[in-house]
Amino acid sequence: MARVVLPEESAKDISELIDVLISLFFESLPRRDQRNWARVYLNGLVRTSGKKTIRNIAGTGASSVEQSLQQFISKSPWDWTPVRRSLAQHLERTAQRPLAWVVQPMVIEKAGDRSVGVGRQFVPQLGRTANCQQAGGIWLASSEASFPVEWTLTLPGPWTSELLHRRRAGIPDTARSLTPAQDAVGAVQRMAATWQLQRRPVVMEVANTDIAHTIESFSLQDIPFVLKVDGSLPVSFGGAGRHKPGPHTAPARELIDSLRSQRRVVEWTRHGRGEGAVTLLTAAAVLGTPLDERTPPAAPAPLLLVGAWTEAALLPSEFWITNIGDRPLAQLFLLAKLTDRVSLDFAGICEPVGIRDFEGRSFRGWHHHATLASVAHAATLLGARGRAASDPYPGPVRPPGPSRPTPAVLPPRPLIPGQSAHREFIR
Repeated sequence: MARVVLPEESAKDISELIDVLISLFFESLPRRDQRNWARVYLNGLVRTSGKKTIRNIAGTGASSVEQSLQQFISKSPWDWTPVRRSLAQHLERTAQRPLAWVVQPMVIEKAGDRSVGVGRQFVPQLGRTANCQQAGGIWLASSEASFPVEWTLTLPGPWTSELLHRRRAGIPDTARSLTPAQDAVGAVQRMAATWQLQRRPVVMEVANTDIAHTIESFSLQDIPFVLKVDGSLPVSFGGAGRHKPGPHTAPARELIDSLRSQRRVVEWTRHGRGEGAVTLLTAAAVLGTPLDERTPPAAPAPLLLVGAWTEAALLPSEFWITNIGDRPLAQLFLLAKLTDRVSLDFAGICEPVGIRDFEGRSFRGWHHHATLASVAHAATLLGARGRAASDPYPGPVRPPGPSRPTPAVLPPRPLIPGQSAHREFIR
């Protein structure tokens, strides 16, 4: 998706919307001057060309503005959680058909070693070791649009074990070194427990080493989930008949491939591209993942392993584990593919408003910047949709090609495919 470039009249409209959003989301900031600097920073994220550093937002020669913004972002002790919570609650009420919470990893490569959380670490998304920060966004997503509302910043061991690192970056005493997936799971759990939001499925990709902890953590709070897993993940499943007592264990890819005769055909439309696609799906009930025998899965109900074949593929290529037992396979697949919607909006809106651009060294500053970038993302997208209310795909999120009809609402039915072939449609 192309980066958003706002014409002057559009930037003016969004500036007016930012004034409204300040009154909605920043009531928790105790002082008027703090809210005024939030307004300056948000307008800078939306309107400044190039990298959204504090210096660029302040403008050439505006040293007093730069100093005040630096104080507001990196040192001022305002709490970002109430702002993010207010943003999430507002979007829950106003977003079009929100379907799920999607966890989107974010990697920020760095040249130095002083930015909070930076370190040399292996990054699955890059397939290599990099000197970087690893973060994660939690997005409210629908088929039409998605919005980041919460962020995590993963802290490698030295940032929590070495007192000098903690003091220089202002890292809270409660912060621990976890994996990115563990950070995201903890954030979702806090949102579910304290943010007063509607319970929605969580969609995220999880490595084999994190899957047992993720399933157990979400199950303990009855949080529905659709977890993308690797085909090598071992899964446990029950036997069939007197001569095949269970449970058995096999890689997810092997179990799904053994059910190829029970596949269903699903026709759907790719996010942001308006292209039709065909995918074959099947599913199997599983008992859990036996990777960590010390921590057996605590799911109160059987899990479902879903597998997908892309067009003309000989072997299944995508796999998900879910605890959602009352939706058709097509709807589960639609939820899983919301990661594509988030990726489009991340590249088309969130990156252009500067989510990766913070150059400060403080933990507090990073979270302040991420919070304001989330509001700037919402202002850009809501402003675009407001200017074209009659068009369900306005501005930067409109896919090429003909407009799409309203997605069909499919009635609940058993998830495990039967013997007869079945064709389902997602648009």
